[in-house]
Order: sequence, then C-alpha cells, then structure tokens
Amino acid sequence: MNETMVCVVGNVATRPVYRETASGPAARFRMAVTSRYWDRERNAWADGHTNFFTVWANRQLATNAAASLSVGEPVIVQGRLKVRTETREGQQGWMSADIDAVALGHDLARGTTAFRRAQRPEPASVTDRSEPNWESPRPDSPAKDADAAQQAPQPAAVT
Repeated sequence: MNETMVCVVGNVATRPVYRETASGPAARFRMAVTSRYWDRERNAWADGHTNFFTVWANRQLATNAAASLSVGEPVIVQGRLKVRTETREGQQGWMSADIDAVALGHDLARGTTAFRRAQRPEPASVTDRSEPNWESPRPDSPAKDADAAQQAPQPAAVT
C-alpha cells in the first residue's frame, strides 16, 4: 500500500458538515495550516504561507468529529493525503488537497479538552450478557448428566 500518510497541525477553518450516507456517516471540514518562523529583522515570530486542506472523516470518526470540533480550535489530523487537479468554471489546473482522516483530535499543546467515550446503542437482540460457565463439570456432579444430555450431540442412527 503506497499511500502518502501525513500528520498535520492547524486550526479548524469551517464548521464540520455531517451527512448520513449509504456507506455510513461522513463528515468534512476545512483546516488551515500556517507556518511560523522567527523574523530576525523584527526580532519576533511571523506568519508564513497558509495551506488549506479538506479533511474527510467516515463512520464513528465522522460522528465524533462533528460533535467535538468548532471553528478556530487547534487540531491534529493524521491521514492519507490526496491532491486533485480539476477543471472548474472553465479554468484548468484547479488543485485541492484532501486528507482522508484516520485519526484526529484537539492539539493539547495549545489548550485543554475533556474526553468523553462515545456511547454506542445496545443491540435489541442481546438481552443476557452474563458470562457463560467455561468450567468442565466434575465427573461426580449430578448436574453433569442433565447438562450433558442437552449439549452432547446425539449419535446418528445406523440402520
């Protein structure tokens, strides 16, 4: 698998857009990444060029991103980089950089956050979640005969 994996640190530039699709939940948002450098002439930090990426998230990551991210928040995104060239409104050579996110979260170097585990709904068919008895019955146990009669496969009749 020869894919370009990247880890990008920046800020959420647009509100995440959440959609339910046939293949499951999907979300996207724009992310701004601005380089910073030390300007010796001014003796201060200065902003460099800003790159924008469209970040795509799927399934549970999409649901959690849409519920957790807001414009302006610092984030870290890890995923597959995809650069596309298209023709738009008669202009050829329009380029965009997308990241198919594998993982994303707030940048804790620039603030704090509180983690809440996502609650998944219980399947309706699962009612008994007790642990099965994995122990082998003792040979002198009276319950062994009743359990063995219910669980043991019956021999096929030979005619």
